[in-house]
Amino acid sequence: MMLTDLNSNDCARVTAILGGHGFRQQLALRGIADGCTVKIISCSRGPVIVEVKGSILALGRDMAQKIRVMRLNS
Repeated sequence: MMLTDLNSNDCARVTAILGGHGFRQQLALRGIADGCTVKIISCSRGPVIVEVKGSILALGRDMAQKIRVMRLNS
């Protein structure tokens, strides 16, 4: 499942980031890496808004579609 498949208020653990070293490093600098937990604030239209380690981030949909996650709540 990809980050864009989640709904608002879902929590998920990042299991993989599909992309090159630069892309993974760019996300890591924002706090998103394998094993981290994210909470979806908004995923309906436009950018995907997530909460990571107490910070709110906006990710472009193309970026979010490269982040594989496992949902933690139903």
